[in-house]
Amino acid sequence: MAAEGQLAAAGRTDTGRKRPHNEDAIEMAPEAGLMVLADGMGGYSAGEVASRLAVETVLQVVRNASPMERGDRVLQEAVAKANRIILEKAQEDPDRQGMGTTVAICLFRGRRVTLAHVGDSRVYRLRRGRLKQLTTDHSLNQELLDRGYYTRLEARQANNRHVITRALGVGPQVEASICEETVADGDIFLLCSDGLTDMVDDHSIRYTLENAGGDLQERADQLIKRANELGGRDNISVILVQAGQTLEGLDRSPLLQLARQLGEWLKSKRAQP
Repeated sequence: MAAEGQLAAAGRTDTGRKRPHNEDAIEMAPEAGLMVLADGMGGYSAGEVASRLAVETVLQVVRNASPMERGDRVLQEAVAKANRIILEKAQEDPDRQGMGTTVAICLFRGRRVTLAHVGDSRVYRLRRGRLKQLTTDHSLNQELLDRGYYTRLEARQANNRHVITRALGVGPQVEASICEETVADGDIFLLCSDGLTDMVDDHSIRYTLENAGGDLQERADQLIKRANELGGRDNISVILVQAGQTLEGLDRSPLLQLARQLGEWLKSKRAQP
């Protein structure tokens, strides 16, 4: 879809109301069909270094890959390389020891999108009014939920909900969860850090996406505004991607051409004495 110019994207990252600086990073490259979001962690400025290294490395690997190479292989390579680079940078500077980051990636190709994620940054899809979480958190909270120790409400309120079980930069190997999903006209994909999902539940996310009005940027801004209104305890990052017909494609559609011809005919009839 990226090759056909059918992706629209908007994003924003915000410090929130409680943190002194922003350790999140986002990157949008619609021409490459790529969206990347990372939520860094570590002392001093280490978290923001890790997240920036992650998004820059993923972007570089995807842009250098052949369009014929399978999306899952490209993203596996990108995540592995980002992990190595973050580890190397941490070893070079004692202040950055232990830095790491989550990552969530969407790579759009044709009517398919390949998703890769590590940690608890998420990807959602809104389709025909239904919001679906497409990723599963790599977190202690999620494991306890899966095993039946928590209900969903208890999981949202648990004190250990920020303990992640996978991250880039914490070990020599990292396993990304990778899957492929379909893309339909009008779909909206949301990539977000836990600064959004900790504050705003899925119902409110869906309501905002459907009722905020305006373009994608306005909807992204409204999601961040809502998270801040509810406390803004963490950095908040959002990327929205919408798939659909291009304006050029719509201009060529037979129905639209017929409607325009009918409009011109009615206009000419009204102008007649």
